[in-house]
Amino acid sequence: MTIFKSLALAGALTALPTLGLAQEAAVDTGEAAQHTQYILTTLLFLVGGFLVFWMAAGFAMLEAGLVRSKNVTMQLTKNMGLFSIAAIMYWLVGFNLMYPGDGWSIAGWLGAFSPTALEPVGLADTETDLSYASVGSDFFFQLMFCATTASIVSGTLAERIKLWPFLAFVVVLTGFIYPIEASWQWGGGWLSEMGFSDFAGSTLVHAAGGFAALAGAIVLGPRIGKFGKDGKVHPIPGSNLALATLGTFILWLGWFGFNGGSQLAMGTIGDVADVSRIFANTNMAAAAGAVAALILTQVMFGKVDLTMVLNGALAGLVSITAEPLAPSLFQALIIGAIGGVIVVLTVPMLDRMKIDDVVGAIPVHLIAGLWGTFIVAWTNTDANFVTQIIGFLSIGVFVFVVSFIVFSIFKVTIGLRVSEEEEINGLDMAELGMEAYPEFAKG
Repeated sequence: MTIFKSLALAGALTALPTLGLAQEAAVDTGEAAQHTQYILTTLLFLVGGFLVFWMAAGFAMLEAGLVRSKNVTMQLTKNMGLFSIAAIMYWLVGFNLMYPGDGWSIAGWLGAFSPTALEPVGLADTETDLSYASVGSDFFFQLMFCATTASIVSGTLAERIKLWPFLAFVVVLTGFIYPIEASWQWGGGWLSEMGFSDFAGSTLVHAAGGFAALAGAIVLGPRIGKFGKDGKVHPIPGSNLALATLGTFILWLGWFGFNGGSQLAMGTIGDVADVSRIFANTNMAAAAGAVAALILTQVMFGKVDLTMVLNGALAGLVSITAEPLAPSLFQALIIGAIGGVIVVLTVPMLDRMKIDDVVGAIPVHLIAGLWGTFIVAWTNTDANFVTQIIGFLSIGVFVFVVSFIVFSIFKVTIGLRVSEEEEINGLDMAELGMEAYPEFAKG
């Protein structure tokens, strides 16, 4: 027995270093898993951000195709300007105003006023939240949503607004209006505490942009010749439907990053499966919106209207954006198809109200955004219809009223609209001096 005890003791002493190594390996494995989650979620934000950035090209092409040739260069200039201004304003004040953490100026209502600061190079000698993602990737991804909101306004107000007043409005929208209302939900503000649900921004991004566009359209008034004295609506065809179609497909592609990246995590197999589910639902809603508009325009007008089909796809995308994860593919089809129907029915309604929306952004982003926000409670059991309507109306009233005031101030101070002669000649010539390049000024 003494020999056996001696052997057992020797074995135990021999195993002690091994046990220590096993414990250390377990710690290392846990740390590696945390690092992997951090890396993959950061990668999701960066790839999602790349795709949403590409939507800026989609908006530019869509608008360039739906305006007359004498205003194409102006629309492209506006899109370059608005995206660049959004990037600067979101760094300067927008990001921390939208995501204040514990630094609310008014708890739940108004965030922090400070520029965005990134982590130090290499994360040396600092602690970071390994359960989420890098600040740089988060800032980059969220910035793209901010710029998208401004792009929505650009198309509605095309062909009659001056360049610099529009860009001045973009400063206010991207630096203050959008970050404040988005903080109420995504920043952990009062709407989030109430239980409002908006997964990727049917209300916070799309309807907000639509409300700002509506305010601008009312203050600015319709284009010359859009509505006759006889009460009839006179269609003003765009210059290039090939560009408009290209722009729609680019937006469709970018939307996968818009919705998929809003999963906000890719560190587990569940997260990755959910991202793939979001992709599939997003695509189904867009397809259903396009088909619904295709069929309905044939039924109502006797012929298919391509611009309605394009906007039908976009309306389907907006409709699914508030909740792209919970629905089945069949539910996503229904949600998207109704979005397409909404566009076909509301474009003529706006015409009857004498509201001139050049690209159809108000039906696509505002009205379909309302539908998408409301129907969240159909598939997400944590949401309810009343709270969804309260959230939509709260954000709508705030964005519309502030935007209306800002546009009105610009109208009576620096001027908002070009002269009648300049509008007839085209904004490329009036605002950009394109008469120096006659080969581009024709049309």
